[in-house]
Amino acid sequence: MKLLAITSCPNGIAHTYMAAENLQKAADKLGIAMKVETQGSIGVENQFTEEDIRQADGIIIAADKTVDKSRFVGKKLIAVGVQEGIRNPETLIKQMISGDVPVYKGQGNGEGTPSKPTGAKQQNAFYRHLMSGVSYMIPFIVVGGLLIAIALSIGGVPTPGGLQIPEDSFWKTIEKLGAASFTFMVPVLAGFIAFSIADRPGLAPGMIGGYIAANGSFYGSEAGAGFIGGIIAGFLAGYVALWIKKWKVPKAITPIMPIIIIPVLSSLIVGLAFIYLLGGPIAQVFESLTSWLASMQGASSILLALILGAMISFDMGGPVNKVAFMFGSAMIAEGNYQIMGPIAVAICIPPIGLGLATFLFKRKFHNAERESGKAAFTMGLFGITEGAIPFASQDPLRVIPSIMVGSMAGSVIAMLGGVGDRVAHGGPIVAVLGAVDNILMFFVAVIVGSIVTALMIKLLKKDQIEPQLAGASAVAEAAPAIETPRSEAVRPVSMPTSEAQHPVNKLTDIISLDLIEPSLSASTRDEIIDEMIAKLDAEGVLTTSAEFKQAILKREQESSTGIGMNVAVPHGKSAAVLKPRVVFGIKQEGIDWSSADGTPAKLIFMIAVPAENKGNEHLKILQMLSRKLMDDEFREQLLQVKTKQEAYRLLDQIH
Repeated sequence: MKLLAITSCPNGIAHTYMAAENLQKAADKLGIAMKVETQGSIGVENQFTEEDIRQADGIIIAADKTVDKSRFVGKKLIAVGVQEGIRNPETLIKQMISGDVPVYKGQGNGEGTPSKPTGAKQQNAFYRHLMSGVSYMIPFIVVGGLLIAIALSIGGVPTPGGLQIPEDSFWKTIEKLGAASFTFMVPVLAGFIAFSIADRPGLAPGMIGGYIAANGSFYGSEAGAGFIGGIIAGFLAGYVALWIKKWKVPKAITPIMPIIIIPVLSSLIVGLAFIYLLGGPIAQVFESLTSWLASMQGASSILLALILGAMISFDMGGPVNKVAFMFGSAMIAEGNYQIMGPIAVAICIPPIGLGLATFLFKRKFHNAERESGKAAFTMGLFGITEGAIPFASQDPLRVIPSIMVGSMAGSVIAMLGGVGDRVAHGGPIVAVLGAVDNILMFFVAVIVGSIVTALMIKLLKKDQIEPQLAGASAVAEAAPAIETPRSEAVRPVSMPTSEAQHPVNKLTDIISLDLIEPSLSASTRDEIIDEMIAKLDAEGVLTTSAEFKQAILKREQESSTGIGMNVAVPHGKSAAVLKPRVVFGIKQEGIDWSSADGTPAKLIFMIAVPAENKGNEHLKILQMLSRKLMDDEFREQLLQVKTKQEAYRLLDQIH
């Protein structure tokens, strides 16, 4: 089977490439040939050829902006949001493998989507169309903001009214270029919202409607209807064009519908509706909103900063984040830079704060997370909030509140410090490029917010002793109850004489046929524990089984020893244990062990260690298990054994 995938997000920076990477990895894992086309901020990369499309068995589109599907008529097609491509790539591919996917039939299905639900999580249409417009709008704000910022910082002259550029200066021309870029913002926003809804026939009426919305002279308003008017114009133009597209007309007229009739009629309807009905009322609302924001002082400005900081960090590039971001971007075009300032600070705090936490509080993170912290910190410097996503997905209940508190703190400092941002972006990069007003307070806000995030992580997040399924140390990190202090790690094991002469070099040094059960009979977790403890008791390993069980259950209360991949490693260190031993059992039906990945435990290793054991032999056991149990083929072989002897021969490979 050969599949094609397209990934795209509104900003075209992080989500686009994260989804592409995860889809490619999932395809490789499942043995499926896949080519991924990314439609990011730098354009289309790895673009499909006609031959690619002809040979493809299906198409997966994971995007939060409109993607042209006309190339894929007659192909099976799944269309979902970009987050699905990041979080559930295997599910999408398996759905395609199952064949339960509709064939894309083209524009006859309306809005360019598959004719029936694909079964995967569907995108919200309003959000998709809105984000499509925002993605095309952002470059105009960035170009305009940077050109104006550069012109002011280099060519500006201090005056009682602030920095001013002399009329005869070269930098005045640069400032005018920046201002020209801003004039396209609302028309482009409206045009591409309409394009997302109705395809090319909606583009012209959308842009015309957006232009009218932004120019109040059409309906007697000084300020115009702003970005709110642009959004309304875009949706109105898109759905009017889509409605006209569905008209049944003579075949002779069909060819001119998309290039003459639909654009002309849609433009007339939208333009006249704005001039005579919508423009004035919307402009009044927008003027009131802008005035209210501009006049915010004291407690009200702090409340706004708190709300914006929380929204930006809540879903790290998702819908809530984008609403706040778009709000700040629109205010830039209105000359209110004080809204984007706190947003620019909040944007970078989650990844920078988490990167800082991985450096300051190493015990809160696994090795792989500490490495990810370096990348997150770097992404934060460039204003990419998505750098925090890997941490939030691992531990959302602790990480998300931490980054929200940090972002809110930074946003409040930025608001009180008069930090402004002339560019629709965030992070220290915008300050370096001269787009930030009050740079000192900008960096103070970022630093304080990042430190608050790191401290919240220290407060809320547990020391990481739980397994990370992607790491080779999964099992070893699952055993805090029997972890040995570093200073004692080199001491010899305190065992009976007969044991001391035989150091543990492989698992079968501390396991026997009598400690193996290829078919566990119990049906609950606690009953399985009892069954395995009974084997230790029968072997003469325990002085009292009740005391050892108490140690096992105490460890389970801390957090489940179900490490995922159908494996559980219950363990205990107790005075009731006379010598280190491991019991191995198989439960083909699986037992609910509250595993990290939700899989039932089928391969169960119980480790028993004496309380007085000061050596490192138990760590060797865990290391042995961790390395071998990461091998999918080895786990599958264990699940297939029928006798104790078969199991023993396989376990003898663990060394």
